Formats: sequence, structure tokens, C-alpha cells
Amino acid sequence: MNDPLQLRISDEDRHTVSEVLREAAGEGRLEVNELHERLESAYAAKVYADLVPLLADLPGAGPRLPAVAAGGVPVPVTAAGLTDIPRHDKSFALMGAQDRKGVWTIGAEHAAFTLMGGITLDLREAHFASREVVINANAIMGGIDVICNQWTQISVEGVGIMGDFSQGRDKVQLEVHPGSPMVRVKGVALMGGVSVVRKPMPGEGAAAKWLKRLGLQ
Repeated sequence: MNDPLQLRISDEDRHTVSEVLREAAGEGRLEVNELHERLESAYAAKVYADLVPLLADLPGAGPRLPAVAAGGVPVPVTAAGLTDIPRHDKSFALMGAQDRKGVWTIGAEHAAFTLMGGITLDLREAHFASREVVINANAIMGGIDVICNQWTQISVEGVGIMGDFSQGRDKVQLEVHPGSPMVRVKGVALMGGVSVVRKPMPGEGAAAKWLKRLGLQ
């Protein structure tokens, strides 16, 4: 197989990198002239190796609010009243990491791509803009982890090529009801892995369960 860094990139990859650069400039990490130079290089890039120097000195994770205790079932929401909650429609990791955790908004579709990196999409406290969410997860020599809570329906529809694309064993009992959202995970794992698993809400691990049984919580 050819060097993955020499694989041709798509327009979608160029747009994703440009958004990362603009976000970094908005945070004060890049000067205006640096942003313009990197944007020009991003749109002129041909292979993944061309993107490495553009992102190498930038942190992989975007801004997010601190995690808070949510509880309950995620329900569809509108943009009204959510202006202070970040919305992410894409996740990208090139030889690095990108984590979506805590309180954030996910739309009807989310594109996640990683090359020799890792992405975590924790949906347990996320706001769903649609009752059905499609996550297009593509991993090349990297990994993507999707975490859902007990109220979320899951459908894993991807393919592993010399890799693994599967749903792991649930860490919490499924509790589906008519209002439960559906998360469909599609895509390809090439010499990498995409995993989907149900876990308890943050703060509701094994220790918390024992405290509840003992009446101490």
C-alpha cells in the first residue's frame, strides 16, 4: 500500500482544514497574514502530507463548554436558546486528536475523518438537532470512538478493511422509549478502527451505583 500521507485529498478535506484554521485565528492563535498564507496553502494542497505543516502547531480540540450533569433523554432542539452552546458538524484529526465531549449540539449529519489520529464523539450530554443523526465516520490508520447513553438507539452500518468497524459491548442497559434518538454510524475503517458503545452518563459509573445502593448518594 502507498504512503497514506501521499493519498490525494478532496475538496471536503480542504474545506475542513480551512475551518480549523479560521477557528484558530478567531482564538488568536494565528495572525491575519498567517491565516491568509495557510488558507492559500490549504486550498492548493494535493495530498495529506501538504496539510501536516498547516496544522502541526495548532491544538486538535475545538472550544467547548465544561461538562455538566444532564440526565434525562436527549430531545431535538432548535437553534433558539442555544447560542452559547457550540455546534460541531465536522471532526478532523490528522496525526493528532479531536474530542467532542460535554454539552454540544450535533446536527442531522456529522462528518468525522481521521488519518493516523484519533477522534472521540461523546454524545451522552449532547443536544440533538434531529431525532435521527447520521455520523459518517472514516478512519485511515486511526480510530474513532462514538459514545452514547442508555436512551440512544444505535445502528452501525460501516465497513472495516484490514480494520474494525463495530459496536462494543454495552456498559449500561438499553432504555429505549418513543422519544429516543437514533444514531446511525456509517463509513469505512481502513487499517484502523471505528467503535460505538453505550456508557453510563458522566458521574454514573460503578462507584456511583454502589453509593446509590448503599443509600449514600
